[in-house]
Amino acid sequence: MKKNIIAMNASIMIGLGSLLAVPSVHAESISDLEKQKESIQEKRSGVESNISDTEKKIDNLQDKQMTAEEQIDAIEAKIAESDKKIDAKNAEITQTKKEIEALKKEIEVLKERIAKRNEVLKERALSFQETGGDVNYLEVLFGSSSFGDLVDRVGAVATIAEADRDILKQHELDKKDLEEKQNAVETKLASLEVAKVELLEIQKQQKQQKQEKDALVKKLKEQTKKHEDEKMGLEEEKENLSAQEKAIKSAISLEHQRLAELEAARKKAAAEAKKRAEQEAAQAAQAAKAAKAASQASQSKQQSSSGSSAKSSSAPAPSHSSASVSSVPAVSSGTFTRPSAGYVSSTMGERWNKQHAGIDIAASGTVPVVAAADGIVSRSYFSSSYGNVVFVTHSISGQQWTTVYAHLSSRQVSEGAVVAKGQQVGIMGNTGHSFGQHLHFELHKGAWNYSKSNAVNPLNYIPN
Repeated sequence: MKKNIIAMNASIMIGLGSLLAVPSVHAESISDLEKQKESIQEKRSGVESNISDTEKKIDNLQDKQMTAEEQIDAIEAKIAESDKKIDAKNAEITQTKKEIEALKKEIEVLKERIAKRNEVLKERALSFQETGGDVNYLEVLFGSSSFGDLVDRVGAVATIAEADRDILKQHELDKKDLEEKQNAVETKLASLEVAKVELLEIQKQQKQQKQEKDALVKKLKEQTKKHEDEKMGLEEEKENLSAQEKAIKSAISLEHQRLAELEAARKKAAAEAKKRAEQEAAQAAQAAKAAKAASQASQSKQQSSSGSSAKSSSAPAPSHSSASVSSVPAVSSGTFTRPSAGYVSSTMGERWNKQHAGIDIAASGTVPVVAAADGIVSRSYFSSSYGNVVFVTHSISGQQWTTVYAHLSSRQVSEGAVVAKGQQVGIMGNTGHSFGQHLHFELHKGAWNYSKSNAVNPLNYIPN
């Protein structure tokens, strides 16, 4: 009877072991999962706050950009107005230069007149010098032959004297007019040239202001683009945190379910043990009353049990398909197993002036990609950078981990799926921002975030 009870307890333990063999998230306790869920919620709240701050920065930059563009429009209008004024000044300068050319012709005429008058005046001066400076008008008058001739001679003398005075007067007027015209046009031309220089200087300053505003707008656009990219990254981080929170909730539900199943199995085993013990006690009492009959019954029962055991032992073992693709790596005994076959083509670290947050494993042909540890698929989607990508959330010894499998040609698991260590999640590919077929594998100690600050070197955790 003792042997039977031992066998019964062993069967119970085997049953419990089979329940424990179901893929789980390896949580130390539900309390650990609850803490991880709270941590993710706090991080998501922080990310949402960062998104809000980034949106405010973008709005502020766009307002500044709009103001700068309005200022550029105003400056361009002023430059256009300056162009019109400069064109007008150029037209005035051209007209003034034409006036100067016309004046030059007038000056030449005046110069000829002055030259002729100078000749007359020279003759007068020469005559004046030759006569000693005295003109004897009495000799002219007394030399007249008659009164009429006298009158004529008096008129002639008066006319000559008047002509001399007119010549001198006109000569002075012409010279003065010439000087005034020259001064006027030269002053006007100089004034126009100064005004044009001033307009050109103003326009130069306006163009300089426009260049500065153009540079400011360019800088603002670059800053806006940077913050928009940051916002997109934060939004993606928020989506991943939401997915991880959902995965943790699923893990908590599974853990509750597992514990409930274990408790139900324990109760069932205890009830069966109690029933078996009662049966054994009844058989023992019957054997005491009729030892021989009980002995025969016991022998008969042992023979029957032996036959049944022989039949049971001779029954064929259930078949388990162990067929596997040759390129699937063997599942290691460590915390994490290698996610695919192939060679490490790129390690974690600085690459192309950016942080390469994981490792690349390259291989040709159809290469299965497997989960590095038991967990729950938190995301399975197509990303512009990762291509086809699968995120798996793990809870190991109270610590949350996240693994990322990127650039897959296809995905074979969906969000919320429970995966076991070594279970296939996709096929190695070349999607997204990728150059050649490979698996980009990331390991994060904690949640995935946009800055990838939780990333650790996978080569320190998986078999090489």
